[in-house]
Parts: sequence; structure tokens; C-alpha cells
Amino acid sequence: MISRVVALFGPTASGKSAVAGVLRDRLGAEVISADSAALYAGLPVLTAAPPYPTRLVGTVPLADSVSVGEYQRWARAAIDDVAESGGIPVLAGGTGLYVRAALSTLELPAPPDPARRAHWQLLYDNEGAEAAHALLAGRDPAAAARVHANDRKRVIRALELDEAGSSLAPVNDVLWTAALRRPTTIFSLELQLDELDRRIDDRTARMAQEGARDEAQAAWAGPLSHTARKVIGLEQFATLTLDEAISEVARATKRLARYQRKWVRNLRDAVTLDAHRPAEEIADDIIALGRAGERLSRH
Repeated sequence: MISRVVALFGPTASGKSAVAGVLRDRLGAEVISADSAALYAGLPVLTAAPPYPTRLVGTVPLADSVSVGEYQRWARAAIDDVAESGGIPVLAGGTGLYVRAALSTLELPAPPDPARRAHWQLLYDNEGAEAAHALLAGRDPAAAARVHANDRKRVIRALELDEAGSSLAPVNDVLWTAALRRPTTIFSLELQLDELDRRIDDRTARMAQEGARDEAQAAWAGPLSHTARKVIGLEQFATLTLDEAISEVARATKRLARYQRKWVRNLRDAVTLDAHRPAEEIADDIIALGRAGERLSRH
């Protein structure tokens, strides 16, 4: 019996959901999403939501913004609930920062106080970008070095964090070196780029056939937070012709997949698995390694 947390990471369309589904069926595991887009309700086609019950999928209204710190608290609670009830938590997703935040011992900053955020927004707007950035440089030089003065959102967030006794600068870096909260084996699904691109093209076309345009237009007509607007396909399917949307979504998804592949180097303890195989074979490897009780290392 696998007693560890199982984490599946890989680029979009690499087959994470399919593998997690097999583990769910064979082990009675519970799957927890680590996908920033899948959190949002009302977008099952655009976010390729799994066809089985998954925690942290479709749970956030489109009008709500989500921070990594908020996701960390939700994911930790879900992992602990499954593990402490004797189940096997399977964390699956392609948002690398979410994966690490869910597993790491590092506590991320709490969501900002709305009143303090309004204070810093007013300061930025009234005094100007350069003045706000200069203030940040005097308070947190490392954060200021990473943020351009014209990046309003990040300058404001950096000032909020400094006021709260934290910093924008080291959080992501430290996250990758922090210890894990629970015994965990991280698996990374790897595909050659040509195969990954083919799968992305196929999935994008399938989304269009399954009603992505209607789904996107309905969502676009309502209130959307700035993080919801980042969901790939939402704006494209809502505002472009269907052919244009398919082309633009496939292109954007391929860019994302290449970015996700670079995150693997941060997952230093991940076991790399060849994803050019059926999900059942990949799940067989994961189960065998878990039952062997081996000290797994990346290969």
C-alpha cells in the first residue's frame, strides 16, 4: 500500500489527469488539483476538468481573485483531510508554484487586507509609478530590483508584503528549497515537444467541438477577476472567430507547456516518467515504486 502523498507534475496535455484517474480507481485515492485555471467554476471545457470528482476543481467564482497563499491553505487542508482519514492524496497539476506551495513547509503570506491594498493603490495612482517604486526601493531593495516601476500590480503587492513583514523577492526561491510537510513522491511526466504539440492541437480542437465558445462567452459576459481573465482560452473563444480562437489558444497553450517544462528543474526530487505510454502503464510504474518502498530519486 502506498502511504505517501503522490504528486504528479507535467506540462498541459501530458496526461496527468488520466494517470491520476487510474490511481484513483486502483488505489481508492483522492485527487487534488494543482491547476490555477481549474479552480474556477463554470469552465470545465476550457480548463479540461477531469471526468471524475477532484478536489479544488470548479470551486472558485469567476469574480474572485486567487493568490498562491490562498491556494496553499486550501490544498494543505485537502491533503491533510485525505491523509488523516487513511486515504492516499494524489496532487496533480501543471502549475508548478501551486504544486510546491501545497507540499512545502514554507508558509506563504496571507491575502492582503483590502483596506491596505486600497491605500497602496491610491499612493501608486496619486504619486506616480516612479515615486511608488522609489518607496519600495527604500523599504525592500531586493523586491524593487525584481519589479519594474510600471508593473502596478507587483509594486503594490511588494509594498503590501513589506508592510506585513515579508518580501516579494525571496518567496518563490525559498519555496523550492523548503522541506516537504508530508512524505511525498513527486513524479514528472515527460513528452517530446512534437508529441506535446500534437496533443495540444488535438485537445484545443476537441474543446471547440465540446462547446468552449459558448462556455467562454457566458463567462465573459459576467464579472471576472484579474486572475480569472488569465485562463487560457477564455478571452480568445469569447471574442474571436472559432477558427481564430483555436489557432490562438493552441499557440498560447504551447507557450505555457514550454514554460511548464522548465519548472521541472526546480522539482529536484522528482522521478521522471516517460509519458509516451498509456496512463495505465504509467500508473503501474507509480504503484510499483510506491509499494517497493524505495528511496526514489530523479532519473
